[in-house]
Amino acid sequence: MPKLTDEYNIFAGQDIKRINSLADGVFSIAMTLLVLGLSVPVLESINTEGDLWLLLLATGPRLLVYFMSFITLGIFWTGHSMQYTYITQSDRHLNWLSIFFLMFVALIPFSTAFLTEYITFKLAIGVYWLNILILGLIVYVHWQYACKNNFVSHDAPEYKEVDRSIRNRIITAQIFYASAALLCFISTYLSIGIIIAIQLYYALAPRFKHGPH
Repeated sequence: MPKLTDEYNIFAGQDIKRINSLADGVFSIAMTLLVLGLSVPVLESINTEGDLWLLLLATGPRLLVYFMSFITLGIFWTGHSMQYTYITQSDRHLNWLSIFFLMFVALIPFSTAFLTEYITFKLAIGVYWLNILILGLIVYVHWQYACKNNFVSHDAPEYKEVDRSIRNRIITAQIFYASAALLCFISTYLSIGIIIAIQLYYALAPRFKHGPH
């Protein structure tokens, strides 16, 4: 029996296409749940366009957190898919690292809803930041494991540059996120604003810097 178990562990998790398909599915569902978490406010006392504008402005914080979370998922989807652009092999352990990563991806709608309902509380920012931190840690370990076990082609000319870029990006981003989360002790809205600014930089600034290529 141990021999059969060992053989199973050797052969399991080698299909990269399956984990990529699962990742795309989980991310798409998580993004959809973020949208479903938004609702149109209804208030019987609205009689004028001005009243409706005031009600719409009152939903601003919800839209702000939605925007932040959608970008969060977009950034981590890009990072995970980029790793699999260079990962050519897999095994059971790498497979499970991806699954645990996706487990916390699926948790983003919850941490988003929690922050939306308690946006003025520091704990809500802490829960959201912890979700991002765990995602960053797992995606870093995922890449580290793939490199250590030669699942990435080390012979590729750009390997060192790609490896350095992925590691630096994850570490730097997590430092920025932690710093932004600490700003909640001044203002939770300030913390959210800085997180969004960080995300916009990582999503858009490299494109502005290097051009449309």
